[in-house]
Amino acid sequence: MFTIDDLSDRLGGYLPAEEIQQVRRAFYYAEQAHDGQRRRSGEPYVTHPLAVANILANMHMDHQSLMAAMLHDVIEDTGVSKDALAGQFGDAVAELVDGVSKLTQITFEDKAVAQAENFQKMVMAMSRDIRVIIVKLADRLHNMRTLGALRPDKKRRIARETLEIYARVASRLGINTIRVELEDLSFQAIHPMRAERIKRAVASARGNRRSAIRQVQNALQTRLDEHELKGTVIGRQKHLLSIYRKMRDQRKSFAEIMDVFGFRIIADDVDSCYRILGMVHNLYKPVPGRFKDYIAIPKANGYQSLHTTLFGNSGMPIEVQIRTREMEAMANNGIAAHWLYKAGQTSHPIAEGSRARAREWVKGLLEMQRHAGDSLEFIEHVKNDLFPDDIYVFTPKGDIMELPQGATVIDFAYAVHTEIGNTCIACRIDRHLAPLSSRLESGQTLEIITSPGGKPNLAWLNFVVTAKARSAIRHALKHQQHTEAVQLGRRLLTKALGEFGVHLEDVGEDVMARLLKEMELQSEPALLEAIGLGNRMTQVIARRLVELHRGERIAHSEATEDSSRVTISGVEGMVIKFARCCHPLPGDPIIGHLSVGKGIVVHRAECRNLQELKSDPEKLLTLNWSDTIDEDFPVALRLEVESRRGLVAELAGLITDADANIERIGIEERDARLSIVNLTLSVRNRTHLARIIKRLRNLSHIGKISRLGN
Repeated sequence: MFTIDDLSDRLGGYLPAEEIQQVRRAFYYAEQAHDGQRRRSGEPYVTHPLAVANILANMHMDHQSLMAAMLHDVIEDTGVSKDALAGQFGDAVAELVDGVSKLTQITFEDKAVAQAENFQKMVMAMSRDIRVIIVKLADRLHNMRTLGALRPDKKRRIARETLEIYARVASRLGINTIRVELEDLSFQAIHPMRAERIKRAVASARGNRRSAIRQVQNALQTRLDEHELKGTVIGRQKHLLSIYRKMRDQRKSFAEIMDVFGFRIIADDVDSCYRILGMVHNLYKPVPGRFKDYIAIPKANGYQSLHTTLFGNSGMPIEVQIRTREMEAMANNGIAAHWLYKAGQTSHPIAEGSRARAREWVKGLLEMQRHAGDSLEFIEHVKNDLFPDDIYVFTPKGDIMELPQGATVIDFAYAVHTEIGNTCIACRIDRHLAPLSSRLESGQTLEIITSPGGKPNLAWLNFVVTAKARSAIRHALKHQQHTEAVQLGRRLLTKALGEFGVHLEDVGEDVMARLLKEMELQSEPALLEAIGLGNRMTQVIARRLVELHRGERIAHSEATEDSSRVTISGVEGMVIKFARCCHPLPGDPIIGHLSVGKGIVVHRAECRNLQELKSDPEKLLTLNWSDTIDEDFPVALRLEVESRRGLVAELAGLITDADANIERIGIEERDARLSIVNLTLSVRNRTHLARIIKRLRNLSHIGKISRLGN
């Protein structure tokens, strides 16, 4: 059994004696606190915190992290308070233990909301001290190693939770050793038979290929020695889940995956890495398009290495990774490498860079948390953002921006700054104008064009891929909808009160407070928003407000229809929508329908859909068009035309000359001589449409023209 003396011997390699003594003191404190408690396997409970500390010792974590590992279950399981720990071991250790303790309640078993809210606790804990999550990952790793005592269903639940969150967080922080073991242990718990079969097949394949692997390894090492390049060649093994995923996702057989030989070359410095790359390409031909330079452009988690794929003897693929010892430590321990160098009283730019990236990631998580509508939305954003395949693009100043595969211009804009994304109206890719929905490729240079009046578009949510962009767009749209709904609600309530001869400004604060209490609303803006979104009946609220204002009940007949109607300008935004069934235009008589949660939907007065809505007249509003509208509106036309060559070009030319745009065009052939053309145009108003129709009627081969709209 592993003991505290064994751990002390291991810590002696990198920690001073006084710090090792503090770790031992934390162990004895935990041993006493957990006295009498046992794990499900029957072992004394203290073996668990000791094993967690040993995992952290392998990563060369600092003494405070090791002390927190020893004590991480003390608050939760023994009733020892945080203040008591602070008195014994200091505030830093107590804060770490408290942070880890709060994460022990994360569960994926029952309600998704509870799971999501507990994950938010993890983010908050990480924001205060990133070591909290490193201790928690080590705790989870030991729990996964000792799953044997649990029921199969509980094993599967814990394994899925581990794959969904903990393995991904380990990957994002670059802690590859923990990530790989968590994934393989989870795979074995979820699919024990598949894991066992793959494990046996790997052992068999490795035995059969031993001579071929040794031959390639010797060839690489010999060539290094010939060129007097210091480097160590080691074989690289695929882990179980990686093999399984490739077989499943790429539909490859086990033999195809195991045919790829993997090697890692560890060099002394960065210059040697590139020289070894040239040597390797001289020895075996490289596969075109399969070289990646993660030294010049590191991954988000700080990972650095040169990757290349080669054609070996008989066309056998060989994957080679070339990196320095420091990069190897970073690849295995990620952000934990920061403490590895700190322990030796030295600093290293790779480790410091990883720490900075981790801080940026956590900062991004906190921003997403603030913008998310609820905890479920937040955790979905985080899951989508934890495993990106990265691309690298440039700002006009030459700065490198890292984005996930499939990212668009809008994703880039929000990655630069939330305000840049919110006011983005256009972009240039490599100095050429491009659509905002353009998918980006590595190496492109982007310039975002903004405008103070720019606003996020709901359609952006259909193509953005980053969590930050999606979260910020939703947040901005909610804020925009709230503002517009309050403005519309004020207009509607002012009009309704005017029918009783009362002005909104005349209503006292005490009267409004009484109404809000009756309606169970928090504030006047909340009331106006509810009216603007159609969630509250304007007439009912106006009548009750007048009654409270006058101190008496009023008769239904007292309201007089005011001549002032609600005026529509076409730029109200998200709370006024124009019905697609009848496409109203400025100049058309219009009626508004208050739709719950949407605001006002504007219809033409003769729209047949209004007949169904007239059963609830309090939700119908008589509307007027503003005299200062400067917007284009869609309208649908149906044309009966003689079939002929160049028909579409002729129609397009005529409509363009009439200063209108074709949004959509479709042609149905009714018979050999006659075709039906369905057009959707953008026009300014009813007069503009009449002028276009008049021009179309002048063409001899055009027969009947109908404006569509039920």
